[in-house]
Amino acid sequence: MEYLHTMVRVTDLAQSLDFYAGKLGLVEVRRIENESGRYTLVYLAAPADVDRAMKYKTPLLELTYNWDGEAYGGGRNFGHLAFAVENIYAICDRLAKAGVTINRPPRDGSMAFIRSPDNISIELLQKGQALPKQEPWASMPNIGVW
Repeated sequence: MEYLHTMVRVTDLAQSLDFYAGKLGLVEVRRIENESGRYTLVYLAAPADVDRAMKYKTPLLELTYNWDGEAYGGGRNFGHLAFAVENIYAICDRLAKAGVTINRPPRDGSMAFIRSPDNISIELLQKGQALPKQEPWASMPNIGVW
C-alpha cells in the first residue's frame, strides 16, 4: 500500500490556490479540466516533494473544484492535513503577515494549526525536535477551532 493523495473540495479555486500555493508555498504539479464532468482537479505538492510527486504522482494534495458549485459544510469533520516544516515560528509569522489566522499558535515550538478558506484544518509540525519556546507565540491564545 502507498499513500497517493488527499482530496479536498474547494468552493473558490482562485482563493484556494492563493492560500495553498501563494501563502502556504505548495507547488502545482498537475491540473485536469474535465468538461463533461464539469470539474477541475489541481494537484499540489510540498516543495521538498515535487520531484517525487512528478515521478510517482504521490504524495499530493488534490483540490477538487466543481464548476456548478456546492455548499460544503463543516471542514472540521474532514480531519486535517499535516505538513512538516523547517521552522514553525518562521512559517507561522509569514502566514500571519499574509492574513492567515493562526488558530492554534506554536506555543510549544512544535505544532500549530491554521485553516484554509474552506475551513480545512492544517497542522504544521516542526521537523525534528521542538524549537525552544519563543514569544509572542508562547503566550498566544487559541483562536476559534481547528
